[in-house]
Amino acid sequence: MILPAIAFWLTGCSQNHFHDTYYHYEMPRQLSDGIAVDGIDRAGIDSNRIASLSRLILADSFPNIHSLLIARNDKLVYENYFPGEDENWGFHLGYAVHQANTLHDVRSISKSIVSACIGIALMQKKIKNIDDPIFDYLPRYLQYKTEFNSHITIRHLLTMSSGIRWNEDNPHQESMNSETQMEKSSDPVAYTLALPQMEKPGMRWQYNSGGVQVLAAIIKQVSGDDIDQFADRYLFTPLGIKSFQWIKSQPDFPAAASGLRLSSRDLLKIGLLYNTERKTNPSLPVDWM
Repeated sequence: MILPAIAFWLTGCSQNHFHDTYYHYEMPRQLSDGIAVDGIDRAGIDSNRIASLSRLILADSFPNIHSLLIARNDKLVYENYFPGEDENWGFHLGYAVHQANTLHDVRSISKSIVSACIGIALMQKKIKNIDDPIFDYLPRYLQYKTEFNSHITIRHLLTMSSGIRWNEDNPHQESMNSETQMEKSSDPVAYTLALPQMEKPGMRWQYNSGGVQVLAAIIKQVSGDDIDQFADRYLFTPLGIKSFQWIKSQPDFPAAASGLRLSSRDLLKIGLLYNTERKTNPSLPVDWM
């Protein structure tokens, strides 16, 4: 669902620190990054309430907010950054000052970028149809194809309904967490595809980061690019996103499900892109995003 205002909060680990809570609204700076700015009052948003919210964040009334950006009518009308505990893909970085060019772990937003890349590959006709079986695009992994998983399609991975046995309900630090095990494996794609098939594809939704890693492998197969390279070439560069990181779980495997790091303004560009596409194509289904 597209809301009239787009807001992005980026958060980290929570710990109380005392700092100045003074805040007075200022219009976001116009930078050379392609994002238009405007005053919050002209956008029809009460600046007094936003100022109150900012002071609450500064007082640590909410857990460790790194940044808050609000866009309305395709213009950035509020932008603020807050100090807080930080981490890099689970590695603690301590208490840090955050600014417009600071890269943040966007964690599972990485999955949405992989999905966008699948859409781009589809438009480029590198992928014929999202209802194609995944093994049509995974010649390196045909040894893991069975009677039970041979019917998994790209759509099933996109909708997390592959039927593969997967458990991300346990905390990430625990050994029973499937994503943790995948990240430790020498080949995350092989790890995922070797797991038992618990039910027929398409029958049930189950959160599954492994399926996203398989989607990244499909991008690699059809384009020759790792997911970070493909995203840079066909999504980030056209949007003017010049600085990003995509952490690798293994030397040859960018962590497709959670490893992306972007600045807040560049993350906003992704939201504005989808918002523009939605307005341009109002017939798109609500769940298209």
